[in-house]
Amino acid sequence: MLSYRHAFHAGNHADMLKHFTLFLTLEYFNLKDKPYWYIDTHSGAGLYDLRGEQAQKVGEYRQGIARLLQADALPSDLSDFTGRLKEILPDENLYCGSPWLARFLTRECDKLRLFELHPADFAHLQNNMKEARLGKRGQIAQADGYRGLISLLPPPPRRAVVLIDPPYEEKQDYRRVVQTLQDALKRFESGCYLVWYPCLNREESRKMPEQLKKLMPENYLQAELYVHKAREDGFGMHGSGMLVINPPYLLAKKLADTLPKLTEILAQDDAARFVLDYQIK
Repeated sequence: MLSYRHAFHAGNHADMLKHFTLFLTLEYFNLKDKPYWYIDTHSGAGLYDLRGEQAQKVGEYRQGIARLLQADALPSDLSDFTGRLKEILPDENLYCGSPWLARFLTRECDKLRLFELHPADFAHLQNNMKEARLGKRGQIAQADGYRGLISLLPPPPRRAVVLIDPPYEEKQDYRRVVQTLQDALKRFESGCYLVWYPCLNREESRKMPEQLKKLMPENYLQAELYVHKAREDGFGMHGSGMLVINPPYLLAKKLADTLPKLTEILAQDDAARFVLDYQIK
């Protein structure tokens, strides 16, 4: 089943949490001269037109990136993030996916490995990353990202940032995320793994973060951002989360300093809140 298309949701509140966390992580990895790999298991199209039919149909970006770019008095890290977005986006009506963001945050010595299974999004990803001049340091595969990730571990430089960001359109995605991360840690225990997940009124959605924490109980970070109260019918995503295994040094402090403001900016009602939980070696 390949019905999910991120173009309908590009630039929404979930992208803000996910991409800001990815931004902080890659900036940290850039502090050391040693190269690293960026591996993206569910890359999507890479770049999205907010004027397009899909983005306009639901207009989620208006309560995400549009709000963030219009906000003032931002904490320094959030200000740095929005500044970088303005630098790397070729047009104010476009918004990036994680591959585009990673392409411009990583260095020439770093490698990118991108997976996307959906045929239409894979074609868009190829075209967009060609436009981004990904070049020889990047490889794009139309393949199952879960299996693709395992096949790459451990990476030659023994440093890697991994983003696992499936659509969760099927219940098995929750199980596969946990199993894949468990297998990945057996092959490459020191990798930095970022898992995005939706906050839904579903048992599998509520249980998965706790299952992930148990894989590395002494070195994880969990950040969740809720933008409105859960709907009575139980449908819809009222928030999202990031679970980071082997989080970068100071990531917890940076998120503690910025999540209050980010929550304030993205809040859709008075139930908006954030969660920050971590255990660091």
